[in-house]
Amino acid sequence: MGLSKIWRKRFDRMVERVLQELPPSVQKLLEEVPLHVEDHPSRKLMRQMGVERRDELCGLFTGVPMTEQSISTPIELPPFVTIYREGILAATREIHGRITPRTLREQIRVTLLHELAHYHGLNEEELEELGYE
Repeated sequence: MGLSKIWRKRFDRMVERVLQELPPSVQKLLEEVPLHVEDHPSRKLMRQMGVERRDELCGLFTGVPMTEQSISTPIELPPFVTIYREGILAATREIHGRITPRTLREQIRVTLLHELAHYHGLNEEELEELGYE
C-alpha cells in the first residue's frame, strides 16, 4: 500500500503552507536543520525504533541536539528532521477516515515543531508537558 500521487501532492502543498506560516525564527532554524519529507520510514529504521507499522511514526530528528554539541565532539552528519506522510495522515484521519485540511495542517505543524524541539534538547516527557506529543 502506497500513497497516491494526489495525496502526496496535497500533503506536500500543505507542508509548504505550514512552512510559510511559521514564525521567521523557526524558518531560519530550518536553514540549519533541513526538513526531509518521506512516505514512510525504512524497515531498518522501524526495527531500530521498535515500530511495527510504517504509519506509526510521524517524524524523526536525526543528529546531535544543540545541548550535546561541543567543539571537542565531531559531528558526523548534520542534523535534519524527517516527517513521514503516512504517519501524519494516519494520525490526522478521523473515525470515518476523513482528513480535513485544518487537521492535516495542524498535525504537520505539531510534528515539525516536535522534531525541531529535539534539536534544542527537549525529550519526549518535556514535549508532552508542552503539548507537542
